[in-house]
Amino acid sequence: MANTVYIATSLDGFIAGPSGELDWLMEFPNPGNSDYGFAEFMERIDALVMGRNTFEMVASFEGDWPYPKPVFVCSNTLTSIPDHLNDKTELIGGEPAAIVHQLNERGFRNLYIDGGKTVQSFMREGLIDELILSRLPILLGDGIPLFGKLDAPQNYTLEHSETFSNGICKTVYRRKW
Repeated sequence: MANTVYIATSLDGFIAGPSGELDWLMEFPNPGNSDYGFAEFMERIDALVMGRNTFEMVASFEGDWPYPKPVFVCSNTLTSIPDHLNDKTELIGGEPAAIVHQLNERGFRNLYIDGGKTVQSFMREGLIDELILSRLPILLGDGIPLFGKLDAPQNYTLEHSETFSNGICKTVYRRKW
């Protein structure tokens, strides 16, 4: 059972620009069309838990819905899911620990946690077991940070690191309990 964050950040720890822009993610060449291990990661998760902002951004992308697993959207303001995504997504509310408990009870044990505020709230409650961070060699200077304030330090152990020819460095950390 694990709650995992798999996300790209700038060197200075931002996951998006000041207005949520992601164009900087596309600035790095990918001649081999690598997914940087994302498909393999998706094989081992049961479901995604994402925040409303991330959901609305992904839902606005052209093309097919990118996730082959159930997606649970955390929101206290969203009242419905667009009809074309009803069979792929579900609204879920509550505090992070209650969400994890509810999803575990439904058989979803390996959760992919995504979205800035959502990741931060799960981290604050000590609910992130694994961090998979792909750092891109760019400084944004401002934007939406991956990490926020914590009540106490959280220690992680480096599992492995992989560097790609375009300068992206993927690092996997596991929580020390």
